[in-house]
Amino acid sequence: MEETPISPALKVAAGLMFLFLLAPLLVVVPISFSGDNFMTFPPSSLSFKWYAAIFSDASMTRAFTMSLLLALVVTAISLVVGLAGAYALVRLRPPGADALASLFAAPLLLPAIVLGLAMLLVLAPMGLLGTFQGLVAAHLVITLPYAVRVLSTALSNLPPAVEEAASTLGASPLIVFRRVTLPMMRSGLVSASALCFLVSFDEVVLSLFMTGPRLQTLPVAMYNHVDQQADPLAAAISVLLVVMTLVVVVIVDRSIGLTKTFVK
Repeated sequence: MEETPISPALKVAAGLMFLFLLAPLLVVVPISFSGDNFMTFPPSSLSFKWYAAIFSDASMTRAFTMSLLLALVVTAISLVVGLAGAYALVRLRPPGADALASLFAAPLLLPAIVLGLAMLLVLAPMGLLGTFQGLVAAHLVITLPYAVRVLSTALSNLPPAVEEAASTLGASPLIVFRRVTLPMMRSGLVSASALCFLVSFDEVVLSLFMTGPRLQTLPVAMYNHVDQQADPLAAAISVLLVVMTLVVVVIVDRSIGLTKTFVK
């Protein structure tokens, strides 16, 4: 079967679209290397001083450590809970499974500021504002829908006959799940982990409602810094976050493959 050639006009349109998507990077990257004390484009001089300033700023390093720990904890919990929910929806098929699946995805349909206000009203009476536990609970609301959806898709693509064959050979349900189902879901687990980690690490709106003066995530610290100062420090941090995201994507690509991980 011959492939249909792509018209030049379509190639030009695709190129313009990619240029539009990459336009912020074309501005942020030069600003991050600026030697100026204020955020200007194009910069009048080049310097690495704002990258050095990141590591000399104790508040930013603490915020980065908090965001990293928070994202790891949220990802681990999302995988455990999401895997249980996906297995129940796909394999056990309880009454109203489709309605439950839609309910799990409901938080993604709400505006972030509305969801943040709702979490504030729910968690404030519990004394969880400005606490690590409150941040974990708030982030789970937006990461669990991704975990359940991705893992449900991965599980639905597995042939049940393989699990049934293992059961007929005498394997207990736990052994079947651990030695047959989980290894075959590896690509789904990797993609769910990557999505949950990146979503939690980059979340700013919910974190603004849940953090306090003694507990800040990196996006919140960046937001507060930009609100008070107009220097290129935030641009330098943004470039490092882009690099971190690319590292996660490369690790996923090298270990599993982006096609197997994100394309079904």
